[in-house]
Amino acid sequence: MTTSYDCSDPLQRREGLTAAQRAVSLKQVVVLPTDTVYGIGADAFSPQAVATLLASKGRGRNMPPPVLIPRVQTLDGLATDVLPDARRLAEAFWPGGLTLICHSQPSLTWDLGDALGTVALRMPDDEVALELLTLTGPLAVSSANRTGQPAATTAAEAAGQLAESVAVYLDAGPRTAGGGTGSTIVDATGETLRVVRQGTLSLERLREVVPGIVGIDGDPGGGTPAESGKVAPAEPGSGTPAESVDDAPAVSGGSGPFTS
Repeated sequence: MTTSYDCSDPLQRREGLTAAQRAVSLKQVVVLPTDTVYGIGADAFSPQAVATLLASKGRGRNMPPPVLIPRVQTLDGLATDVLPDARRLAEAFWPGGLTLICHSQPSLTWDLGDALGTVALRMPDDEVALELLTLTGPLAVSSANRTGQPAATTAAEAAGQLAESVAVYLDAGPRTAGGGTGSTIVDATGETLRVVRQGTLSLERLREVVPGIVGIDGDPGGGTPAESGKVAPAEPGSGTPAESVDDAPAVSGGSGPFTS
C-alpha cells in the first residue's frame, strides 16, 4: 500500500522516514525530495530494488541511475582513483547540485545497469533526503517521473506519474531552488574533468575551483553561463539523450550513459 507523509509536520516526518527506511530494506522504491527535483530511490546494493526503480520509470538498463550519498567521505567507499580536482569539486559543492561520474570500487557487488565500471555520485542539499540517506545508506535515485515526462517538482506530481509503484512518498513541499533543473554532471574518469550536462551549477562556478575543467562544447577556457537542460550529445554506442531535465545522459569515456 502506498503512503504519503507531510514532512513539514515533525511527527509525520519521523513516521515517514521510518516507513521509507523500512520500504528500502524490503527492496521497494520510495519518492524523496532533493534540492533540485523529487527523486525515486531504491537500495543501491539490491539489483532487485534497482530493477524495480527502472521499471517504475519505464526505462532500461542502458540508463543506470546515479547514487545519492549522505556525506562527502562516502565518496571513497564507492569510487576509486578519485582525481584531486574531483575531490576539490566535491568538497566545494557537496551537499549541492553537482554529480560526479567516477570509477566505481571494483569490490562492490551492486548492479545499477550498464554502468561499465563507473558510478555517478551526488550528495543532495536537502535535510529530509540526508536524514533518509543516513538511515538507509547510499540510494540509487533518479528523477521521480516516467521516462519522457517532466521531472516532478512536487510529491503530487511524482505520485501522478508513478502512482502505486512507489511504497512511500516523502512530501517536503515544492522544489524551487533549482527551478526544476537537475544537477550539473561532471565526468571525472579522465585526466581532465569534463562537464557533460549543465544544470544548477554554472561552468563559471566550477572553474572557480577547477580552472581547467572543460565545458560541454569542449571549450577548455572562457565558456558561457550554464544553460538549463543543455546536454552533451550522445556518443556512438552510448544510447540516446534522456528526455527530462534531470535525466540527461552523462557518457563516461564513450563507454555508456549515466543518468541523473
